[in-house]
Amino acid sequence: MIENNNLNIGKIEVLDCTLRDGGLGIEDDSKFDSKVKQFSKSETEKLIDLLSDSKLDYIELGSIQETGKDLRGFAIYESLEDVSKIVPEAANASYAALFRGPDIDLDKIPLRKDVNIDCLRLIVRYSEIEKSLDFCFELSKKGYKVFIQPMVTKRYSEDELKMLIDYANSMNAYALYFVDSYGYMEESDIEYYFTKFDSLLNQGIRIGFHGHNNMNLAFSNAIKMLKFKTNRSIILDSTLLGMGQGAGNLQTELILGYLNNNYNKNYNLEAILDACEIIETFKPNCPWGYSVAYLIAAINKTAYKFSKNLRNRGLKYKEIYRLLKNIPDDMRHRYTAENEKMLYESL
Repeated sequence: MIENNNLNIGKIEVLDCTLRDGGLGIEDDSKFDSKVKQFSKSETEKLIDLLSDSKLDYIELGSIQETGKDLRGFAIYESLEDVSKIVPEAANASYAALFRGPDIDLDKIPLRKDVNIDCLRLIVRYSEIEKSLDFCFELSKKGYKVFIQPMVTKRYSEDELKMLIDYANSMNAYALYFVDSYGYMEESDIEYYFTKFDSLLNQGIRIGFHGHNNMNLAFSNAIKMLKFKTNRSIILDSTLLGMGQGAGNLQTELILGYLNNNYNKNYNLEAILDACEIIETFKPNCPWGYSVAYLIAAINKTAYKFSKNLRNRGLKYKEIYRLLKNIPDDMRHRYTAENEKMLYESL
């Protein structure tokens, strides 16, 4: 039971993914601007210490991707062992890392008992749903708390959603998310996905929400999540200052303050505010946050990179709107440079 007597929610938890989502965001920006600021070793260590001191429930330390390059400045690590090394000795939270798909050889992934990471999150790749879910199942067998993250959940058909739920139940996943990758979910969507998941998932499985701010709805959608009468625990993802890919995310400082004031939580906001001071130094050269370009993408339910890059080509907002309004459905969620070029040349 949470502390608010008007609701019947098992537990509210918050996962901060500043390093991971923010890191991938600045990696994207670095492809167009070599001066984009990266996370220094000292900044990474300080952020982890402050986030740990804040009493957050989960801290996502970065993503894992075999690149053969040193991408630690973007919180991208070659292996689970590498990211495990940055977990503080006095760990007072659950620490997570993310796989961007089912690409790494499972034999290379150690058992949970051999690393300091206890939570693993996997982006379910829509083109490889079953392969992604099988990967999750194997991670669960290795002892990890597995968070299933179906990117752009609104793409999924009823049958595909049922597949997600059935896999989550069969592996007893730690959490199943609905993910608003392109920031166009509204309150009715939150109600639809939460109600469906809540009615069909095993009781011990948490429901998570990862929202982006293309339409400035991440906070209101998170509040909607708190209104459901259920015994099930929920997880809300957030980042400091909303730092993240595209328009960015639900702000950690915003949701923690709200939970402290309205649900008698006891998150340490002073530690969070000190962490915000660090992220503030990234803002001048890392253009996450609300923009009309990202709004246009969300209104038309398309990948935000179409709008961002068409704007960089010098198109007016109205021109971008018209292109995305009429984009073929099979391209809508699938950004590629070739698709962008095709759209641009169709003017």
